[in-house]
Amino acid sequence: MTNTSPPHHVAIVMDGNGRWASRRFLPRIAGHKQGVDSLKRCARACDARGIKVLTVFAFSSENWQRPQEEVSGLMDLFAIALGREVPQLKADGVQLRFVGERQGLSSRVLKGIEQAEAATAANQKLVLNVCFNYGGRWDIVQAAARVAAQGLVMTEQSLSQMMSLAHVPDPDLVIRTGGEQRISNFLLWQSAYSEFFFSDKLWPDFDEAELDRAIQSFGHRDRRFGRVSGQSRADAAPTVAR
Repeated sequence: MTNTSPPHHVAIVMDGNGRWASRRFLPRIAGHKQGVDSLKRCARACDARGIKVLTVFAFSSENWQRPQEEVSGLMDLFAIALGREVPQLKADGVQLRFVGERQGLSSRVLKGIEQAEAATAANQKLVLNVCFNYGGRWDIVQAAARVAAQGLVMTEQSLSQMMSLAHVPDPDLVIRTGGEQRISNFLLWQSAYSEFFFSDKLWPDFDEAELDRAIQSFGHRDRRFGRVSGQSRADAAPTVAR
């Protein structure tokens, strides 16, 4: 059975900023600046199409291994973008949530994150999760540690409740731009039954038309969640570990 409604939750690996800049003989940070504009455009487009949750991979825990100049530039850009964009996001009804390890971030970045979350906490039009200093393996490990610390039995349910995205449903659709076809340690737990769409467009070039292509592709998927085609969740056979 195909999907007649848009995905509720879309997650995006925003890949290709550096290559976009290199092809134009620009410093890589110029690509990241264009990437911010692309994210704003994408958030507006998601809202217009009835998508309620957008999760983006902004900075992975592995990105610290990049050249120091690029990492420093990204931190500066992130702090500047928070101060500049949050008032408009607040006015647009966007709730900002930052997901990832905060220990080790600069006081400037932490302050910007905390102020952005506080300013937009009451908004309900679109939830924008920004995965910053995030890794899927880190997410699972920190969730397991929290379960153990609380003395709970380790189950899928107890672990899910401790994951960093427990405040939203799992993503229906995961998009990766830039032509690569891998998930790069992004939402390893949450994307177990997500549909995937790989776009050749570099992130700064990702536009409304490409988002519509991804949504259209999602609409033709038969999401079975381990069942056979046409079987409802109610009459599905018990899940068997694989």
